[in-house]
Amino acid sequence: MNRSAVLAPVWLWLLLFVALPVVIVAALSFSSSIPGVPPYTPLLQSPDPANYAALTEDAFYLDAALKSLAVAGVSSVLCLLIGYPMALAIARAPERWRSLLLLGVMLPFWTGFLLRITAWIGLLRDEGWINAGLQAVGLPALRLLYTDFAMYVGVTYAYLPFMILPLYARLSRRDPALEEAAADLGAGPWTAFRTVTLPLSVPGIVAGLALVFIPAMGEYVIPELLGGPGAQTIGRALWNEFFSNRDWPMAATVANALLLALLLPMVALRARQ
Repeated sequence: MNRSAVLAPVWLWLLLFVALPVVIVAALSFSSSIPGVPPYTPLLQSPDPANYAALTEDAFYLDAALKSLAVAGVSSVLCLLIGYPMALAIARAPERWRSLLLLGVMLPFWTGFLLRITAWIGLLRDEGWINAGLQAVGLPALRLLYTDFAMYVGVTYAYLPFMILPLYARLSRRDPALEEAAADLGAGPWTAFRTVTLPLSVPGIVAGLALVFIPAMGEYVIPELLGGPGAQTIGRALWNEFFSNRDWPMAATVANALLLALLLPMVALRARQ
């Protein structure tokens, strides 16, 4: 069997379930919203870029994009700060314990996403477990739920495994002899980590940041359930346009803008390599 025959099913899958939906959404963004079913003019019958003009003129969408950028950026950094020590600890653990530790990282994925996020509501609400624990030790209760803090906690919790796994994959392939050589040359633990371990793990850091940042940028469920009214992210804006306003062309425009905002920097970075 030649190479083309092997790759044909893969290319067919990508064409039908990746490229074709992108083309349909792109065409939909140039239509106009009308009352009816479906609620838009026929695709590409009379292409109208008015939706893109509205996207640049309305400050609501810019504010939503900046909010999403903040959520994705802060959550990615938090995942890195929390996930790196965990991945390094798993990589340095005895071989017989690594599978069990990785199972602990993956275990949350065995339960429903909504169930896990809803559980945080019980923890963060005014009468929840966290405030009950604070009051039990004599501290005042805090307003936690429906705040930016709750949203960052939820996003970090949900996407933390996406940071740990690529970091572990990179750190587990490191050569311990390099760290031992650094120690023999007089480097302390921190110096050995900074000059040997950290540079070797940079590809894992980049992969982890990408795996967290990209989905977090378009996250809708967590800001909706845990964030406050001010947490108007681009994902919530897209949902409102599609379901509440039934403005499918505008929703497609927002989706295309988000896709381009995420894709173009990756293409530019790839072109420089």
